[in-house]
Amino acid sequence: MFCFQCEQTASCKGCTVKGVCGKLPSTSALQDEIVQTVKEMAVCNHALRQNGKKDTAADRLTLELLFATVTNVNFDDNRLSELLRQAQELRSRLQHETGAALPPKILRETLDEDIHSLRELLLYGIKGTAAYACHALILGKEDDAVYAFFAKALAVLAQNMAAADELLALNKECGQINFKAMELLDAGNTEHFGHPVPAAVRITPKAGKAILVSGHDLLDLEELLIQTGGKGINVYTHGEMLPAHGYPQLKKYPHLAGNYGSAWQNQEKEFAVFPGAILMTTNCIQNPISYAHRIFTTGCVAWNGVKHIPDRISGKPKDFTPVIEAALQESGFAADEQEQTVLTGFGHHAVLGIADKVIAAVKAGKIRHFFLIGGCDGAKSGRNYYTELAEKIPQDCVILTLACGKYRFHKHSFGSIDIDETTALPRLLDIGQCNDAYSAIRIAAALAEAFDTDVNGLPLSLILSWYEQKAVCILLTLLSLGIKNIRLGPSLPAFLSTNILNILVDTFGIAPITSPDEDLKQILG
Repeated sequence: MFCFQCEQTASCKGCTVKGVCGKLPSTSALQDEIVQTVKEMAVCNHALRQNGKKDTAADRLTLELLFATVTNVNFDDNRLSELLRQAQELRSRLQHETGAALPPKILRETLDEDIHSLRELLLYGIKGTAAYACHALILGKEDDAVYAFFAKALAVLAQNMAAADELLALNKECGQINFKAMELLDAGNTEHFGHPVPAAVRITPKAGKAILVSGHDLLDLEELLIQTGGKGINVYTHGEMLPAHGYPQLKKYPHLAGNYGSAWQNQEKEFAVFPGAILMTTNCIQNPISYAHRIFTTGCVAWNGVKHIPDRISGKPKDFTPVIEAALQESGFAADEQEQTVLTGFGHHAVLGIADKVIAAVKAGKIRHFFLIGGCDGAKSGRNYYTELAEKIPQDCVILTLACGKYRFHKHSFGSIDIDETTALPRLLDIGQCNDAYSAIRIAAALAEAFDTDVNGLPLSLILSWYEQKAVCILLTLLSLGIKNIRLGPSLPAFLSTNILNILVDTFGIAPITSPDEDLKQILG
């Protein structure tokens, strides 16, 4: 096997024996074959589109297939084999309908290093975008522009013909399409669950039976909350589900008890002592050795031997009965722990609602600078940088955060800034999940307009941590919007060649993180 699509890849070069994530060579081979088949599907699908036709099944299955190959999503060889069968069947049908000739499989070893780097950057950006588009589709939101780009770009990746300039242009377009996918998901979430509002979320358990929900899928959480109503079970969020507590239509359930645990990479330790059932709704699953009997998967996420909750059929809710029954069989928490809380719910709607006060505070010198410290967390060393940085940021600066990177510092006390006589703005604003980078962009764009500048002219610095492919597509989105001087860590992607990295540095000012003191000195002077 060979895999270097995530930040934790072995020796910062690539996993060749077994994935650091736990992926076996057999699983890696199946995922590689799925990606190859998706590219071949795209050749036929793009040909179909050029003749003014569309295939909805191919468009939608492409999202599911690519999402299944994102890091820490699907480790179940049986489920991957079934997905591969569906892909091959659909590819054959499309090929028959179009008469498209399938190009030979491209060997990695035969590619120029820089061309290979750009191809991998594009593929991983497409994978991340597919994850967001898949979430949006679950909520009834889709856009043909997303499907058309996937067909075009993946068809290019199926062939060894594209030059560097074409691949660079496709990477930029991928960033634009990902912004569209995040916009669709934002619309799906806010139309269904309401706009997030600031909320204090309990992070200590309450007495009673318990279910823990991890991942990103808010619709799964809502359906579980409905089905657990009146059963004496408290439902807790984990990881990227923390922002769920800001949505009005989810906050109304009294047994949505709080948030448990920290970032995804600590789950083996934290899940082992959680006294209830666990539901994984999307990615970030780890080997559940000691609690396999009480963890469940649903949607794209899967692990060999773990019970999977089937998808919705004809719009009917998923049946979470097995999860509920498992929770009732476990001991639950014996007693309430002393209440502690963290804040979430500072999406674009909430922040822009007080934008005039924030702008006035900046002009009055009450707010000197904004720092966006966010992205994916991970297990490799070097990530304490983000904790140190947040702690050392001066008191007249505001920290925006999103995604699971917040777990490095979100429980720390940062206080607030009195921006006028009646409003105290928390210095740490949790914008939401990784896809809520859309909200961060909306906020930055509104501030830029108010100050008659662009985002690069704002007193705003972006310091990002990356882990997997959704972080890649967000980075492409930021670059496609012309946002410069992003600091990235804890290490740079292994799939970027020196020449391609230099292009990004020269064009966009991307820089690796150094030390908190040195970076703050450069940013604030």
